Amino acid sequence: MRIKGQLVQWDEAKGYGFIQPEGEGGRIFVHAKAFGLRARRPFVGERLSYEPGRDAQGKARALKVQSLEPKPAPSTVGRAASKTTGAPSAGGSGDAVLWLIPAFASLVLLCALAWPVPNALWGVYVAMSLATFIVYAGDKRAAQKNGWRVAEGTLHGLALACGWPGALLAQQLLRHKSVKQPFRRRFWLTVALNILAFTLLFTPLGSRLLHEVLRHV
Repeated sequence: MRIKGQLVQWDEAKGYGFIQPEGEGGRIFVHAKAFGLRARRPFVGERLSYEPGRDAQGKARALKVQSLEPKPAPSTVGRAASKTTGAPSAGGSGDAVLWLIPAFASLVLLCALAWPVPNALWGVYVAMSLATFIVYAGDKRAAQKNGWRVAEGTLHGLALACGWPGALLAQQLLRHKSVKQPFRRRFWLTVALNILAFTLLFTPLGSRLLHEVLRHV
């Protein structure tokens, strides 16, 4: 037996929401896994059908969810998901920010060829990025299981300490912390501060500028 309803709440970061069945009855929990593989993400207001089921604790939840909305044209799938969830669309502008990682790596390489840059710097960025990615993955898992979360200050601290490439990868690949705008603004501030610190410490122009600033302080 399938039941029709409407998605009335959806948390993209945590991967779950609630469906309001047609007619009487309370909201039904639904997890992202119940949607299976689909071209677009769930969005608030989407009409759905589902099979009623229960989790391991006996709580009601929706299973084998199917969308009742008209299928959008391929060119509009990404835009529809972005407008309804506030999240970057897959393959769209959200993923486009990943260009910053190879661009920064090219900057470091050019600086290393032109001026003395510590070889260990590569290792620092790689190690911190890997550690940051792992922390993001753990935080996403905790969010899905309602477990102990990692403080946002810790995530920003890791990004500032040369781990921002790993954070950026985690946000786009894991779709974690990629929607909440206050978090995103602080994240991009850590990226800008880290790149600025690199420029001031490892390029002659930055070093002279830093020297002049310190001389007038």
